[in-house]
Amino acid sequence: MDKRIRIGTRESQLAVWQASQVRELLKQHGFDSELIYIKSEGDTDLKTPLYELGVQGIFTKALDIALLDDRIDIAVHSMKDVPTLLAKGIVQAAVLPRASYQDIFVPKDDISFLDEYDATATIATSSTRRRAQWLHRYPHHTIENLRGNVNTRLRKVREEKWKGAIFAAAGLERISLRPDNAVDLEWMLPAPAQGAIMVVCRQDDTYCYEAIRHFNDIDTALCTGIERDFLRALMGGCTTPISALAQRRKDDILLTGNLLSMDGKQKKEITQIATIGNAKNLGTMVGAALLADGGQEILDKIKNGN
Repeated sequence: MDKRIRIGTRESQLAVWQASQVRELLKQHGFDSELIYIKSEGDTDLKTPLYELGVQGIFTKALDIALLDDRIDIAVHSMKDVPTLLAKGIVQAAVLPRASYQDIFVPKDDISFLDEYDATATIATSSTRRRAQWLHRYPHHTIENLRGNVNTRLRKVREEKWKGAIFAAAGLERISLRPDNAVDLEWMLPAPAQGAIMVVCRQDDTYCYEAIRHFNDIDTALCTGIERDFLRALMGGCTTPISALAQRRKDDILLTGNLLSMDGKQKKEITQIATIGNAKNLGTMVGAALLADGGQEILDKIKNGN
């Protein structure tokens, strides 16, 4: 029997945009659906999902709880925010075609300082990954924390005494907020699965699973899965400066991953290629290789607060 699929989403403009894309895709395949807004604060429910190593997805937890409580049928996430091991009872049903994976720099005005190695400047980001990579390239800069949704962060760039801030290109482009003066950071490796949208449902809900599978993008799912395997091999979370990008070429997958110290002074990077047929374990193998090549030493320092 057909049913109306309840799509869970956070209330931010970007989250609603993503959920609306899923609703439109469901409509195109003949499925009725509605958006259900879930507040992300006050997650004190005793049914909090248990994630691997105790790491909880700060942006996904409330939706996971609503899903397990049967208040929604599916949840839509920015894939880079999702823990590498989903909460018990929840499965990945689809990954949408990837948008831009790049990071961008939104300057307040002048950008000439970006070409000067010894220049001093204050840059804003809340991402330890972006912070570490930026300091590796610009060791004389100062990084300040920047929190809030994309609208709030863009406003702060105008109001604060920063030279600018770092954003994900996809987030701003999806809701038409990318400033004309934004600079593509082609040298900055993205977060695993950045630019991709994941749709999840309950493991026992075959109706929703089959409905969502209609628009699963195979190449995006493969590449983001490899990147997330790399992240998991390094046992990293949002507080660890780990980056990865897997790209499908004609008959193979090119994976580049790196790990930096929190201050950006130490960096280990690795690139490997695998044929499509042998790409299943690429992320895990490359992660292990990076750890063996000095990555473990960097991780140990991070865990010890260095």
